[in-house]
Amino acid sequence: MVEHNNSGEGEGSIHLQIDELLHPRLKETSSTTINTVFEPQNSTEKTDSSTTASIGPPTAQPVPAPEKKLTLFALRLAVLEKTATGLGTLGFIWATVVLLGGFAIVLDKTDFWFITIILLIEGTRIFSRSHELEWQHQATWSITDAGINSFRELRISSSAVIHSIRAFFRPVQKLAVRKQSQRSRDMTRTNGNSESSRNSDLQRKIVRTWTSSEVPLLPYAQWIFRAKHISKLLYWLQLLSASSCVALSLVKLVKHNYGEVAKGDTDKRNRQSALIIFYSLALAEALLFLMEKAYGEIMISYCKLLEEVNKECDLGPSGLVSVRRFFYDAYSRCIDGSIFDGLKMDMVTFGIDLLGSNSPDEKLIGARILRQFSMNHRYSDDTLQKIGLNIAVIERLVEILNWTDHEEEEIRRSAAQILSKLAGKNQNSIRVAGVPGAMESISSLLQTCRSSSGAADEISENRIISDHPNDGFLTFNHLGLLILKKLARVHDNCGKIGNTRGLLPKIIDFTHADERLLKEVTDMPHDQILTLKRSLQLVKRLASTIGNTGKNLRRNLSEIVFTISNIRDILRYGEKHPMLQQLGIEILTSLALEADATERVGGTGGVLKELFNIFFNKGMLENNKQVRTKAGEALAMLVLESKNNCLRILKLGVLENLVEALEVQLLRVNAARILRNLCTYNGSNCFHQLKGITNAAPTVLRAITSDEHKLQEAMVGLAAPVLTFLSPEESNLMFKKAGITEGEVANEIVQILKKYRHPPIKVPRIRRFSIELAICMMRDKPENVRVFRDLGMEKELDFVLETTVELESFNIFSGTVGMSRHSTTIHSLVETALGLLTEGSNDAA
Repeated sequence: MVEHNNSGEGEGSIHLQIDELLHPRLKETSSTTINTVFEPQNSTEKTDSSTTASIGPPTAQPVPAPEKKLTLFALRLAVLEKTATGLGTLGFIWATVVLLGGFAIVLDKTDFWFITIILLIEGTRIFSRSHELEWQHQATWSITDAGINSFRELRISSSAVIHSIRAFFRPVQKLAVRKQSQRSRDMTRTNGNSESSRNSDLQRKIVRTWTSSEVPLLPYAQWIFRAKHISKLLYWLQLLSASSCVALSLVKLVKHNYGEVAKGDTDKRNRQSALIIFYSLALAEALLFLMEKAYGEIMISYCKLLEEVNKECDLGPSGLVSVRRFFYDAYSRCIDGSIFDGLKMDMVTFGIDLLGSNSPDEKLIGARILRQFSMNHRYSDDTLQKIGLNIAVIERLVEILNWTDHEEEEIRRSAAQILSKLAGKNQNSIRVAGVPGAMESISSLLQTCRSSSGAADEISENRIISDHPNDGFLTFNHLGLLILKKLARVHDNCGKIGNTRGLLPKIIDFTHADERLLKEVTDMPHDQILTLKRSLQLVKRLASTIGNTGKNLRRNLSEIVFTISNIRDILRYGEKHPMLQQLGIEILTSLALEADATERVGGTGGVLKELFNIFFNKGMLENNKQVRTKAGEALAMLVLESKNNCLRILKLGVLENLVEALEVQLLRVNAARILRNLCTYNGSNCFHQLKGITNAAPTVLRAITSDEHKLQEAMVGLAAPVLTFLSPEESNLMFKKAGITEGEVANEIVQILKKYRHPPIKVPRIRRFSIELAICMMRDKPENVRVFRDLGMEKELDFVLETTVELESFNIFSGTVGMSRHSTTIHSLVETALGLLTEGSNDAA
């Protein structure tokens, strides 16, 4: 998988998790150690609980979302803010209605001006507060090095001051050109015309709209009138207003100099109380506001709340922008509506909303949030559930894959990473593949630079080696293959992949690896090896698809001229990468389900030879022995019902080695299958070449009594063809050499039929092979008829007729679909055996 590292600044870095390559056994192929193409595979047995989770509610203990700290913080600030605003409103009404309205004439001159100044100050503060959030909201995405409302924001370096002074004298047109180079991705773009090539500044894309945070309100002094600087100005204006209000109110409350009230002057008797109430309201309102600011400053600047939430969200340094933007939105909701509105916000929904924005920077923030939450194991399930339920978001992510602008590369990469996680859930996988044009969009991630010329290959290889995953197309290749690999878990998606124009050749192109790369050994596998592995896994899944979809895919894959030759190179030079060899072998095994593909594999020079080299490789490490098993299975498939491949194998001179392999625990089952197919499909034409198989007779006869059901099936199946090459005298000699009598073999056959009264899934051909061996023994030696009859063979054969099913009619299976039907039905075999038993009984009578 692809992981995001937040240790760097800005976009961070991408690290490819390739530790799975270091393990000798592939997780992808571990499930095939039991089930093979020689037995039906129940789909329920292959279910992977980790990948079939639906979009239903997660069953794990819920994890508290870190952004809840921000929404609670916003709620508390909103309570203070609304309380202060309420007191300010009450004070304003009191001053205008009671004091200035009722006592304006009799007020002392000092009180009159104090009240007037306080009202002006409060009006300024309320106005500043009502617009501060608006300006701060527009400026949040561009402030990356300071906290919200922090005094640190006011510090400006000398270079910034000089830059601002210079900018003061520049016309707005030059500013716009400069902004094109700095913030061009923030604005809607179109292609420039050819005449603009004369001027390097005019070669940039045409900018048709402004970004609100960078609008120069005046033709000059642009620095002063930017959104973030205006928000700072309004912030400090509020602090100054509140502080002035506190000072003025305290002065009047402490001194109590509200003017003299003459005795009997009824017009001024309530003036002092009214003034005390007003100054108290003004003081309380200002103190609450300053308390709000102090609380916010403490939580942000000293308690590092934003940094803490950002760390828990694992968004990295650049994530502070996202967290800050989220906080402003939550706080704005609490202020503009109910104080509880902000509590309804969550980071995932926030990211989804930003992803659908028209602003490139908002899209980038949204993509970063969704990427990190999708890849974080604590929040992944909930995030993917919300994304999977929103078809519009999935469509948006798929659409982003088509973007080619280099400046939007991180958004595109983030969308690919999110989809790679989303495709891991089967229900979501269906929805992703169901988006119109989804496969074409994913195909756009796959880019290769291979050429028929060696120089071009070298250039491409050097580029892949030198490119950083952030900058080159290698990361997109990995992600594209990963998405397709996960989508291919669903049968219907495999058909869509195969029907997408040009996609299969692209995938096959990634299975190419030259000799030098495969023979190279490093502590960490090469990135190209990871690409090769993923492409092979994808091809394997496509080739093993069942039904008509699988048949079409196997035909299309085998018709691509590079498919088999690329796999041959992996088999030939990939000794140091057994996991890649195993994937290649499994692809060949699946392709061999089709007769045409079988001939293409056998006709590709060196494939059969390389498979035998792996099959007989005694030097392979113990933990890689599964590769040898898979090679034997592939050979057994390629020789099945293919006379041409039988002849090719006989020309390789491996018959003696195959006979010896019958003694090797790891190889004996597949060696028996290969020898049986050689005898069955080419025995009459190559009698002398196959005569050496008779040396295997003692081993085969002894193994018939094995308790291992697969070995027993393979050896019983091989026994009948072997005995046909023996004369009665040679047969007697072989039975003696094996240390077993024909009566014991006959008894074992009857016991097999009794044991498997119903067709077994794991050994579907064992009853057929047992009957074939019994027929062979009764034909060669009529005295064996009496032995079988005494053992109750006739009764067991009658029971076979009653329990025969389609399962026993096929040599191989694609899932639960039978393929390569036997030329002789099991009913015909039973009738033949019963005929021999009856004929032998009559002769005896």
